[in-house]
Amino acid sequence: MNYQTELRHLLYFKTLAEELHFRKAAERLFISQPGLTRQIKQLEEIYQVKLFDRGKRFVRLTEAGQYMKTEVDTILQQIWQMEEQLMKIGEGKQASLRIGFIGSAVQGVLPEILLKIKQLFPLMEITLQELSNEIQLDLLSKNELEFGFVRINNNPKNLRLKPLLTEHFSLVLPNNHPIQSDNFTSLEAFKNESFILFSKDYSSTYYELVMSIFEDHNFTPNVALRSVNALSIFNLVAQGLGVAIVPTSLKKGYEIAVKFIELDTLPQRTTLSLAWNETNRNIGMPLFLDVLKQYT
Repeated sequence: MNYQTELRHLLYFKTLAEELHFRKAAERLFISQPGLTRQIKQLEEIYQVKLFDRGKRFVRLTEAGQYMKTEVDTILQQIWQMEEQLMKIGEGKQASLRIGFIGSAVQGVLPEILLKIKQLFPLMEITLQELSNEIQLDLLSKNELEFGFVRINNNPKNLRLKPLLTEHFSLVLPNNHPIQSDNFTSLEAFKNESFILFSKDYSSTYYELVMSIFEDHNFTPNVALRSVNALSIFNLVAQGLGVAIVPTSLKKGYEIAVKFIELDTLPQRTTLSLAWNETNRNIGMPLFLDVLKQYT
């Protein structure tokens, strides 16, 4: 019997590939288990290849099935994105963008870009999410974000990266700390202090970069607390729970009882970059990138 691939086949395949259990997949799809089995058999007959290995107590993807799952995930993501964009166009929106960012991007770079976007494309809808670097990269790879503002050292696989701002670090101290900018000599003076740093979950490469600063000063810091939020770090420093090292741009936008000593003589620099997936076909992305050319 001849069959043609239909969208339902792809959806059934994707669900079973995720569950690897016919009963659970059938329940998710609100169909009978025999019905799901027939649909998968049809798909295998269409392509004349085995997609799943089946045993009494297991279901697993074959090599062909693993390849097909990657392709089907991409196809369905594009279909869902098309549906979303069509709905936005129907509502009178020019486009809809999902943008991830780390907290330091809010201090200058991101607001300036968004302001230009809104001036040029007032009907563009933008959803912002503050997320760690690792989560942004994962969502970008799945086309679940259009853009991400990240701090990473290496160009991630399958993603484009455009540096936006390279800056040095600053030491953050409570206002009543005896060391001031005029009597600061070296970071080694803080080797017995407790440090409050961005968590490794914020960005593993960023964390390693900061730790290299301490290595250059011949001590391992006592990291008392970690956070992924700049405001939390500043509040903890203000309460005397430790000192911190952060990108200098974070000096802006916070009214907290802390002071900053710029570490501009250190070789370490951190770069804020824009990341995106070139396979993402969102119609608003070229507009956003055109605005970015004007900014940079």
